Amino acid sequence: MKRRLAARLAGSVMLAAGTVAALTMPATATGSVPPETPAATSQLDAMQRDLGLTREQALQRFDQEAEAARVEQTLSRTLGGAYGGSYFDAQQGKLVVLVTDQARFDEVRAAGAVPRLADFSAEQLDAVIAGLNARSADAPKAVSGWYHKASENSVVVTTRPGSAALATQFVQATGVLSEAVRVVESLENPQTYAVIGGNAYYIGSGSRCSVGFSVQGGFVTAGHCGQTGATTSQPTGRFEGSTFPGNDYAWVSVSSDTPEPLVNKYDGSTIGVAGSTEASEGSSICRSGSTTGWQCGTLEAKNQSVQYPQGTVTGLTRTSACAEPGDSGGSFITNDQAQGVTSGGSGNCSSGGTTYYQPVNPILQTYGLTLLTQ
Repeated sequence: MKRRLAARLAGSVMLAAGTVAALTMPATATGSVPPETPAATSQLDAMQRDLGLTREQALQRFDQEAEAARVEQTLSRTLGGAYGGSYFDAQQGKLVVLVTDQARFDEVRAAGAVPRLADFSAEQLDAVIAGLNARSADAPKAVSGWYHKASENSVVVTTRPGSAALATQFVQATGVLSEAVRVVESLENPQTYAVIGGNAYYIGSGSRCSVGFSVQGGFVTAGHCGQTGATTSQPTGRFEGSTFPGNDYAWVSVSSDTPEPLVNKYDGSTIGVAGSTEASEGSSICRSGSTTGWQCGTLEAKNQSVQYPQGTVTGLTRTSACAEPGDSGGSFITNDQAQGVTSGGSGNCSSGGTTYYQPVNPILQTYGLTLLTQ
């Protein structure tokens, strides 16, 4: 098993393309006016700008991704233990479904997806992540995280350049299915997007985060923005529940303002929230935050565990949409479906980077909240 992992490692260690130096994290917020935010005239315009699509391609992709999400929800249940994960292939405009049993290919095709043979089931890969999570305290500081990459049918462990051997030793020491692990050297150095004062909502003496999604009685946001019992202003509220690290989610009750099922697009308009159907890997995704406004990218992987300086956060989703300090807690949305709240990442919106979000459905389930929809 160890020899097999070493062989896979020798052919796969690389510097992750497009990674940049991590954001620095100010210790306190200043309460200054936030920088001017980029504006997009519409979600379609943002997708054209950030994903290099024409308007017609963006419209077509909306429909294709919505269908992919529907098919994924169905096949992930019906295939059971043969399900190996799935991802949206933009070139084909279809969902690709990995299956460990080739005899189930016709079932996948009948559902409108493209089958692909997999070595490992999604259950096996999730078990690998669970095993790594259980030993996260033993992970070398050079290791920045791990995630389930459906398109590669593997668990990817990211680690700083020159530390692949150390990361491999960690993987082997956990006792997980190491054949399913790929170690990748990367410049990623995740940080939470620290609050810095400005628009959106304020915590305590004036630090700033961004509202995620409206729920009955308040809104959801990132856990690292405030502890349970902390007060907020603009809107006036209180953190009723907050978890960080481990997870990165919280919910804030508001006393006088009326929550609405809308997301600010920072162009003078809003987009309505219709539900929270989870998007497929490979789908386009947009986020809204009080520092960088409306930005779009691609959903790159799910079930990401991130090694922040404050501790490990599990179950995040990895995206190529950029973000910066103050965007924490803000909305991630695909079409009109709520996806999650911004947690942290590396990079910025000048040179690009990687951003993670906490999926919204677990937040709603944990606190028994009802997402407001149109």
